[in-house]
Amino acid sequence: MWHLTLPWWEFVLRGLIVYLFLILILRLTGKRQIGQMSPFDLVLLLMLSNAVQNSTNGGDNSVAAGLILSITLVAANWITGYITYRSKSAERLIEGAPQILLHNGVLYEKAMKDAQLTKEELMSALRAEGYSDLGDVRAAILENDGSISVIPHPQSNSNTLPQPQKLP
Repeated sequence: MWHLTLPWWEFVLRGLIVYLFLILILRLTGKRQIGQMSPFDLVLLLMLSNAVQNSTNGGDNSVAAGLILSITLVAANWITGYITYRSKSAERLIEGAPQILLHNGVLYEKAMKDAQLTKEELMSALRAEGYSDLGDVRAAILENDGSISVIPHPQSNSNTLPQPQKLP
């Protein structure tokens, strides 16, 4: 249960390599994948964790190996958070930068394509914020966490959808 089949430092090294690889691959897939998880994305994350398990533990299923790997991954995550907090350039590299998707009624097609967002998905996000007309929105910004921030147009009187009319 406590006997390691590999040296302790190898678990640390394996954990760091896999952690950095997953950060890189998830960063390359874009913000949408993280912020707007669909059932397919959940299945992907579950399968990813299973796929990298053996590469981190080297076939060692001991409690000690699990504890070493857990400490390594939590420490790597903490260090990454600290570095991105202290360095704006590291934050931009690791987390990316917000992207303007819509400004004053102009849809930024390149930003939409880069984020792999359709116009329908953007309109859904705008409706969720209470806007049904692009003219009421000054800007829509894809944030680093995958959420979409909506800034109302100054001339917009409301951010609520019109109430349904009753038929006679």
